[in-house]
Amino acid sequence: MLVDFESETTDLHPTATIEPRRSQRTRQIPQRLHDYDIFSESTVNSEGDLVHLALFSEIEPVSFEEAMDDPKWIEAMKDELRSIEKNKTWELVSLPLQKKSIDVKWVYKVKEKPKGEVAKYKARLVAKGFLQKAGIDYGDVFAPVARIETVRLVVALASLKGWPMYQLDVKSAFLNGEIEEEVYVAQPPGFKIKGQEEKVYKLRKDLYGLKQAPRAWNKRIDSFLHQMKFIKCTYEHGVYVKSENNSDLLIACLYVDDLLVTGSNQGMVVDFKRSMMEEFEMTDLGHLSYFLGIEFKKTEKGIVMHQCKYATDILKKFNLYDCNPCATPAEIGLLLKKDGPE
Repeated sequence: MLVDFESETTDLHPTATIEPRRSQRTRQIPQRLHDYDIFSESTVNSEGDLVHLALFSEIEPVSFEEAMDDPKWIEAMKDELRSIEKNKTWELVSLPLQKKSIDVKWVYKVKEKPKGEVAKYKARLVAKGFLQKAGIDYGDVFAPVARIETVRLVVALASLKGWPMYQLDVKSAFLNGEIEEEVYVAQPPGFKIKGQEEKVYKLRKDLYGLKQAPRAWNKRIDSFLHQMKFIKCTYEHGVYVKSENNSDLLIACLYVDDLLVTGSNQGMVVDFKRSMMEEFEMTDLGHLSYFLGIEFKKTEKGIVMHQCKYATDILKKFNLYDCNPCATPAEIGLLLKKDGPE
């Protein structure tokens, strides 16, 4: 049987416009999002200072040969070697019989400020730790860090109490860790000592890339913080608390070589910074603004934590920076009833 498709489908497109049924129920924010600020046109963006981030498109070298063509990276490598020598990390020796040295390589990174400006050109000398053998070149490797949930909790507490928050960065932190094993590394590419090219470095302290380096550094700073009368949190080993006069409190969150510090007594904070800088080579980054890839902005309502720069970096990486914006997870113009039922 033949079917006239034209006649059969004429009623599929009625001329009368039918309005879709819309729910009259008052929309509520989901319970899981109650502790977040949901932005359609966000507080941060409305102030105009982070709408269009002036991100630098600095290209990081992928090889030593490429880095040698740029004076900025040559100076960065020299600065790294100066830090290693200053920390007395190694000594030049002949490689003992039946011992193997571990190769090293250069890793390059452009460190940025919260708004994307170049803060520093960093060259890191890294040991090829994947060549190490367990039980010979290293033992335990675990090192605790503060969880992001804990960082949020400390920031919320400081905001509630009105405490100022500061951030510190330990320069070449892993070079401070005392090494327990006998480890030898090759001389770095481009900086071999003339006439002694066959010699290697015996490590006194850890080097980045070694499997035991994070643990050794953590043991070093943990010991120092205990000397300063800090108590390590029982359930969060990346958080240290110090109390004085049964009222003054100082809290330090440790994430590898980054420190977030806050407390009720400004004098305790100043003393802590001074003691840390006397013991380690550190950078005082001032008031908390950028920590673990998260930006912090103080407002009248409290502290806003956001990742505008991170999101923008992802969009740029995948060539989607000029895509049409979409409010997520809340839609534009959504009106929520305060303290109402779901």
